[in-house]
Amino acid sequence: MTRYIIIGAGAVGASLAAEFETYGIPYVLVGRGAQIAHIAAHGLSYRRPKETRVVRLHAVDTATPPALKQDDILILTVKAQDVEAATDFWAWRDVDGTGLASGLPLVTLQNGLAAEDIALRRFHRVYAASILVPARYTVTGEVTVTAEPDVGVVSLGRYPQGLDDTALAIVSDLTKAGYLAEARPDIRRWKAAKLQHNVGNAVELFAGTPEDRAKAATDLATEARNVLMAAGYDPAAPSERTIDISGWQVVKGNGNETGRQSTWQSFVRGTSSEVDYLNGEIVRLGRLYGVATPLNAAFQQAAARLARDGGKPGSRDIAEVR
Repeated sequence: MTRYIIIGAGAVGASLAAEFETYGIPYVLVGRGAQIAHIAAHGLSYRRPKETRVVRLHAVDTATPPALKQDDILILTVKAQDVEAATDFWAWRDVDGTGLASGLPLVTLQNGLAAEDIALRRFHRVYAASILVPARYTVTGEVTVTAEPDVGVVSLGRYPQGLDDTALAIVSDLTKAGYLAEARPDIRRWKAAKLQHNVGNAVELFAGTPEDRAKAATDLATEARNVLMAAGYDPAAPSERTIDISGWQVVKGNGNETGRQSTWQSFVRGTSSEVDYLNGEIVRLGRLYGVATPLNAAFQQAAARLARDGGKPGSRDIAEVR
């Protein structure tokens, strides 16, 4: 029977483990630090729009990882900047005395476009996923998902392209676990579409009127799309989905603030952010393909200064960045 090794106990990884636990899908959640220690000792405080419950999870520290089996599938839920170290750690672990983990399927759930190419250096079977899930982790031992009725929306396929039985089985399990999931043979286009959206995450780090912030996010996305098209990605359009997500919604109110996505959460927790793999990825591609990216470069640099100086979200005005 397939067992999932969920690597990373942040918002995405912990909420995925909670859903797998709820629906009886075999898994192990692996993390490090205070978050995994709290979950292992006390369970995860899992908040959804209509309930908050403590979920006891099969959780272990990276220092004492589970013995791997031939039917395991690794799901990488760390941030993009941690993929290099994570794949190096896991790829060369023994599997039931029959080989190395580099031969196991590896699913990448990172934003941006870098994780899959990093993973391919060590793993033979890489499955990329583009995931939309309004999940928040700012308090140790607590994760909030503000969507209903489904947890999130996932597009998944073999990387760099195609589908196989493993991809279809993963999509089936995600659907069982409460996600709106679909199998896509053109997964690079869906990853590009997500990146086009995610470059706007950096806007949340800066103060400004709703109108100024909305315009900045739109301009960043437009600049990103121009670069992605030049690089041959052709980001997928929402109308291309094969699943109906019209009933899926992000619930506001009851303490569920708008926005505050993964980049904002990283700054609040004082950890490294993925800006270099979002806005920085657009800057990199712009340099490769001769497309100017002044706005993404400005936000990348401003976020770097904010992190370097220990600044908090909202301590600088968006007008300074533009």
